[in-house]
Amino acid sequence: MDKQEIQKLVKELIEKTTVKMSGIEVTEDSPKNMWISVEVSEPHFFISREGEGLQALNHIVRRIIENKTPSPTPPQERGAKDRTDEISILVDINGFQKKRVENVRAIAHMMSERARYFKSNIEVDPMSSFERRIVHEFLSEATDLKTESVGFGPSRRVVIKYIGTI
Repeated sequence: MDKQEIQKLVKELIEKTTVKMSGIEVTEDSPKNMWISVEVSEPHFFISREGEGLQALNHIVRRIIENKTPSPTPPQERGAKDRTDEISILVDINGFQKKRVENVRAIAHMMSERARYFKSNIEVDPMSSFERRIVHEFLSEATDLKTESVGFGPSRRVVIKYIGTI
């Protein structure tokens, strides 16, 4: 699906919720990352309960795009390693996701500096898979640190490991 089709899809989904939309903008961070920023009059329908409605909207958008985009292998046969060709699409309502991403990056930066200072492994509090992915991507360029997810279910967390000098 191209940018206009995705924008139209998000617009239609939000209009079906009867929430008044005042604007929509699509930005591409990279060829694999797309942000869809939406301004609505009643954001609490999406961002209450820590963004539960927004997470659901993002899930629906991703599933519709997956079903409309042909793939050489069926989804049930694809593993995590086969997702390199997929683009990451994130719908944001009134800047909620952007603030959340910035907050997680700030935590990752603070914890990475702590790992460097103490030259040890630092465990971050449990996070959702979305938040863990942000930490892994944010610290992927660090040559003296390695990140790893440990634990199961809601207690899954990121461990930032100090592996040596630059």
